[in-house]
Amino acid sequence: MSEICEEILNLPAIELILTKDRFALLMGVKLEALQLSYAKVSLEIEEKHLNGVDIVQGGAVFAMADFAFALASNSYGTTAVGIESSISYFKPSRSGKLFAEAVELSRSKSLGAYDVKITNEQGNPVAVFHGRCFYRP
Repeated sequence: MSEICEEILNLPAIELILTKDRFALLMGVKLEALQLSYAKVSLEIEEKHLNGVDIVQGGAVFAMADFAFALASNSYGTTAVGIESSISYFKPSRSGKLFAEAVELSRSKSLGAYDVKITNEQGNPVAVFHGRCFYRP
């Protein structure tokens, strides 16, 4: 999936995330795709993303995944806030580009569950993020 749905892009909740998520903007996370219950973002690895042993800081990977999670969970136009998240790291990255792809696992009136796969340019798994959200009335 690689399209951006203009109707979803113009939702107030999505506009806020894309324009006011200061940390994602500071990191340089870019929107690649956005559909109902789905989002894909990318991050071009720069020196500022590396930790003391010259691999991408786990917090940068987490923040990128959290940004994709926020976009996917807010794609219905209802404000969604994260209530639980976890991440498992598989492979370190040092350069190139990372992608985070969020997909909905389940959704009820008030709760949602999402998985975010983080991969490198070759499509190799880097990490997996699990997030749950609460849909605010």
